[in-house]
Amino acid sequence: MKFSLWTQYGALNSKPVFDAFANGAKSLGYDVSWNDPVSDVDVIWSVLFSGRMAQNKDIWERNLAQSKPTIVLEVGGIQRGTTWKVGINGINRDAYFGDLGNDNSRATLFGLELKPWRTQGEFILIAGQHDKSLQWKNMPAMSTWVMNTIETIQKYTKRPIAFRPHPRCRLPYIEKEFNNVYRQEPQHIRGTYDDYDMKFSNIWATISYSSNPGIHSILNGVPAFVGPSSLAYNVANDIDFLEKIENPHTPDRTQWLNDYAWTEFTVEEISTGMPIKRLTSKLF
Repeated sequence: MKFSLWTQYGALNSKPVFDAFANGAKSLGYDVSWNDPVSDVDVIWSVLFSGRMAQNKDIWERNLAQSKPTIVLEVGGIQRGTTWKVGINGINRDAYFGDLGNDNSRATLFGLELKPWRTQGEFILIAGQHDKSLQWKNMPAMSTWVMNTIETIQKYTKRPIAFRPHPRCRLPYIEKEFNNVYRQEPQHIRGTYDDYDMKFSNIWATISYSSNPGIHSILNGVPAFVGPSSLAYNVANDIDFLEKIENPHTPDRTQWLNDYAWTEFTVEEISTGMPIKRLTSKLF
């Protein structure tokens, strides 16, 4: 099996991850080439088909048409800047990351813990995301989605709403169109490449279509309403049922956490071929 690593369309922080993937593939006896259209599996960076990564869209669409697998490398959310997603044909719940039903050893290794489900909280948090990403496929303009979501929530609760924009999709002043809606501005964490703080201290429930805030909300014991592409979907509420905002579903999250821990890997783990071993059943 031959992997083609499309490094020329990678983000600025992608090189160590691509290098680790190449080392891991070679250690398992596979062939590796770079930016080569003749391969068995293409490896691309992200599904954000914009800027440096715009040309990945052609690779993605060609592979879909040919039923050829695409491995997607992406920034992780477990330890941002340290762990990286490695999945087939996507990055979130749309992707394949390996078998489910895992034990708690990896969650323990990463220090992942579940806070008890929250029974108090003042605000409803709406988290926007990058609307240029494939994660947002078939969705309306981000501004339209945010305004529609606010209007729907206000039918079912009098709680104030905090709107948190994605750092690269700011939607300035959109909250001023409504009463009782405020802004939670993401704050860049000094010394990191692209990590931002998350504030759940006074949140009753989080609305996040498919991005990391929904996952972090669940980890923090804050009920979430998410779309079917979110990795939090199995332990969250369906975003189409916001009428349940005052009585959200709070299921057991134990197995979900154990499986979530296997969606991301450190550079050192990638260099051993660990994620490739978990994916090979879907690559032949």
